[in-house]
Amino acid sequence: MFDSAFWTNLWRYFDGIIGPSIFSTLRMLIATMILAFVFGFILAVALYLTHRDGLKPNKTIYRVLDFFVNAIRSFPIIILIVAISPITRAVVGTTIGEQAAILPLTLAATPFLARILENAFLQVDRQLIEAARSFGASDSQIIFRVIVKEAVPSIVSGTTLATVTYLSATTMAGAVGAGGLGAVALNYGYQSFNDMVLYTAVIILLILVYIIQITGDYLYRRI
Repeated sequence: MFDSAFWTNLWRYFDGIIGPSIFSTLRMLIATMILAFVFGFILAVALYLTHRDGLKPNKTIYRVLDFFVNAIRSFPIIILIVAISPITRAVVGTTIGEQAAILPLTLAATPFLARILENAFLQVDRQLIEAARSFGASDSQIIFRVIVKEAVPSIVSGTTLATVTYLSATTMAGAVGAGGLGAVALNYGYQSFNDMVLYTAVIILLILVYIIQITGDYLYRRI
């Protein structure tokens, strides 16, 4: 079954199509997660501050932010990519390719990460916060020196989950012109009736998920 012709053919596809698509997928994923973490952290701090159990409770602001987070999270990634394509074209100049995919992927991942980080912040023991207040700590000091520090294990765990989730989203984005492993599996595998390419792409995705998960688990145990 796996004769020399099979391996020669597989290497030809890997060298010309599959290999570059792996790096394309990783570039999209890394850029998306970095941007989403930055914006998600800012949004999570705002959510935490205005939460009824936060440092500056504000029901109105919290409801607005909460609505935004829930509304964006309700969109399937492919629908979101198509829905904001005019914005993507205006900002990036095109709706096809890696750079065009990063914008909607970041928009989708930001509220997802924000919710994860908000929940991590809310799990911090209130007594630690009150103790910091009693010593005269400011809100910013409490956020960065108490809440974030205590929430690091939950942040690592949640970020690992988000990374795996948006690896899948990055793959699905390949169906609408983003490129990467999703496009290879769909165009060169499924639509071309090439099982070798299709299942090779699937196996590579499984390996990437495994690497991300064990890395996250390792960091979680080390913290």
